[in-house]
Amino acid sequence: MVPFILLLILGLALAAFSWPDNRSRPFILLLGAAAHSAGMVALWLRPGPPLFGGYLFLDAAGRVVLSTTSALFFATSVYAQGYLRRRSDKDNRVFVAGLLGLLVALTVVGLAQHLGVLWVAIELTTLATAPLIYFNRNARSLEAAWKYLLVSSLGIALALLGTFFVALSGAGPEGPRSLLLSSLVEAGPSLSKPWVRAAFVFLLVGYGTKMGLAPLHSWKPDAYGEAPGILGALLAGAVTNVAFLALVRVFQVTRAAGEESFARDALVALGLLSMALAAVFMAGQRDFKRMLAYSSVEHMGILAVGLGLGGAAVSGAFYHVVNNGLAKGVLFLTAGNIHRVYGSKRVEDVRGAARRLPVSGPLFLAGFLAVTGTPPFSPFWSEFVILNGAFGSGRFVVGSLFLLFLAVVFVGMGATVLKVVQGDDEGAPERMGFGDSWLTAGPPLALLLAVLALGLWLPGPLEKLFKSAAALVAGS
Repeated sequence: MVPFILLLILGLALAAFSWPDNRSRPFILLLGAAAHSAGMVALWLRPGPPLFGGYLFLDAAGRVVLSTTSALFFATSVYAQGYLRRRSDKDNRVFVAGLLGLLVALTVVGLAQHLGVLWVAIELTTLATAPLIYFNRNARSLEAAWKYLLVSSLGIALALLGTFFVALSGAGPEGPRSLLLSSLVEAGPSLSKPWVRAAFVFLLVGYGTKMGLAPLHSWKPDAYGEAPGILGALLAGAVTNVAFLALVRVFQVTRAAGEESFARDALVALGLLSMALAAVFMAGQRDFKRMLAYSSVEHMGILAVGLGLGGAAVSGAFYHVVNNGLAKGVLFLTAGNIHRVYGSKRVEDVRGAARRLPVSGPLFLAGFLAVTGTPPFSPFWSEFVILNGAFGSGRFVVGSLFLLFLAVVFVGMGATVLKVVQGDDEGAPERMGFGDSWLTAGPPLALLLAVLALGLWLPGPLEKLFKSAAALVAGS
């Protein structure tokens, strides 16, 4: 099943690149998204065995990330039908084919059980994404694409060095040990602790750059600010999630080698730093798409804190992977609609969005409430589980700082969002023909309803999945 789906989506990517009609090409993207979603449903109903000697396998952690990716990608592919139709002045050949190539790379990351395969797939997500940031074909988008490519490639290079260190940690007379995750975890006590520590530091910096953890986040404001809303949603809700999954794999090996305490402290410190930086830069932010970039930095920090705290907080982190991914889809797609109508991302140019866009404007406000952890939306519960894990384990300083940064982010982000949504739109710039439609407003509405539903009721299979993923990582 898995090889067939991957080959099918690759074939559709090639078909999209060679398809001559700019108007009908986005439909190929929808076919690829539907095929991927069907494959994920099949894997939920009947999980497959390990493939290619155990190199690929969908475990509980990978299932959380890939299920979120599949749902988000399907929503953005529906949105793309309306968005790209309105952007008919732009050639979407590279954009559509690149998105399908990105989906293949994201899927391989979710399945990878070999650190070498994992590294290659993460690098492929960078190569697939960089040209897509340049979709608008202007100087700012070109600068953002190059910045993303250079910073991410530097991080991936450091991750490659860390992967070499993992291999050296298990080296013996016959050479380095296999980089299969199961083999490394099984041989954990015999791995060289100094090499494991060095490997974790380099891999944390490398994959942390891809996640956008502070102070490794410098690519995010430009890339998120200049990328189309479709790509922004996938960057914030899928690409950063698979980078978190890569960090989870590294943590599994570090924990097996007996260096869990060292890794947890580093994760908590970097997570809190990310939340603090996001809180500072979100206050008074004048560009609402760059504001969403700092929101992503904050939520990657939340994931790092959850993983670092251990225990039940790890389950909360996996729950937050889903919640943040879907909520970011709401925000980026509606922000894209607002940007198209006003022709500006600046707060001083955009006001009264709820009047001009009666669906997208209120959805943007609701997405803000969801992503900042306002009940009854589901991010409230995942953040509560992480916070409870901090106080429950006696980490009162961590829990207090966590709460403080959440409060500051809520106030800072709320000030910008309310200026965009409320007020009188008279005199604000306007582009005709870019109002709400069911194709551009329907997908973020569906994502918001999913976030609300998960906040009101968590299905038993999902709760069990989060606990299984946490047990895989934390051993409890």
